[in-house]
Amino acid sequence: MIEIDGRTIGADEMEATLGRVAAQAGLESGGERVAARFRDTADSLAFILAARRAGATLLPIHPALPDEGARRLAQRAGCHRLFLDGLTGERLDGAPAPVPGEGELLQMSSGTTGEPKCIARPWSSVEREIESYVAAFTAPNGMTPVIACPITHSYGLICGLLVGLRRGRAPVVLDTANPKYLLRRLREIERPLLYTSPALLHTLARLLPEGEPIHAAMTSGTLLPAPWFSAIRGRVVHLFQQYGCSETGCIAVNPDLQRADAIGRPLPHHRVRAGAGAGEPAEIVVEGERGTVHTADLGYLQPDGMLVFVARKDDTINVSGLNVYPGEVEDVVMAMPGITDAVAFAKADAFAGERVMLLFSAEAPVPPRALQDWCRRWLAGHQVPVEAVQVGAIPRQANGKISRREAAERYRSGTLEAMT
Repeated sequence: MIEIDGRTIGADEMEATLGRVAAQAGLESGGERVAARFRDTADSLAFILAARRAGATLLPIHPALPDEGARRLAQRAGCHRLFLDGLTGERLDGAPAPVPGEGELLQMSSGTTGEPKCIARPWSSVEREIESYVAAFTAPNGMTPVIACPITHSYGLICGLLVGLRRGRAPVVLDTANPKYLLRRLREIERPLLYTSPALLHTLARLLPEGEPIHAAMTSGTLLPAPWFSAIRGRVVHLFQQYGCSETGCIAVNPDLQRADAIGRPLPHHRVRAGAGAGEPAEIVVEGERGTVHTADLGYLQPDGMLVFVARKDDTINVSGLNVYPGEVEDVVMAMPGITDAVAFAKADAFAGERVMLLFSAEAPVPPRALQDWCRRWLAGHQVPVEAVQVGAIPRQANGKISRREAAERYRSGTLEAMT
């Protein structure tokens, strides 16, 4: 049983729907790649589950993407057919010949450090991830998964919905457009476990009446900035963190998040390598059934097995040979009263090679000099932004991540307007 925006879909109705969708859409194993973009959540979910059952290779596309954008994405992923809000697929030109084999879940990487690329994971690999996740992460047993994030992304689809079903719970899928509605629904659900973006979780924590908690929440996609973490930790009884990437799925889970960078203990079906300690971070490398995956994230493993995140490898700013991790700068900036968001990235410098550049948003105008003076109270000289620019809003992706590359490019191109 699944509930979608207040409508309960029973097991018998779901079974009939999956059979009808698979038959009308011609979903089957055999190597053909299909893509689907449905604006209606129930239709989207039915198509995904039907493709999974049939062993078809599927690229789920975010419902907000327009037809032309969906078509371009499907062609980039090498899809043969595209379904747009219906079960009659259109043929796409230029797709390679189908390669017979096991059906796969196709996903586009986030593109935070480069062009998004298509990642293919066999459905059997997804099943092993679900089994490992359920076996190792038992804290949510008895909780109701509430998915307030896209089910076209692995976080909502696999870790929220499919894991919830495997635990024998009835997942609740909710529209995220209205945070107040989301809070009302959480009050009506017994022992809810909320899967959502860090940005929305922070908004909910701020909207909650004093003394009212959220039973449980999972955060993923990006580390919570220190001020956000403090606000959320104080309002959520059971706060979880998970870490993963498109190539491997979920890598680690923290069942009791007490510090934002403690991203979890590796799931048993992975072997994870990282740095030896806080002073020696190294790239997080995952070895599993599909080979070795280099995550481009820096971190280290504590003696108790906890994986600690330090920074994206490509985001590290090198100031005269000294490493600056942007998250450290952003946490200090966002602790300044009135600052609402911030992103730091590298700016070329003739003398130091690189210096710290900062974009920030605030409730009211903040003089750059005042912000730099604040930073000097907490940061070393090479960590202090050489330039700080106030903008209307920091661009974030749908999953709450900040793409530093995108923010930097938008600012340099003039599409991210500075506030005077």
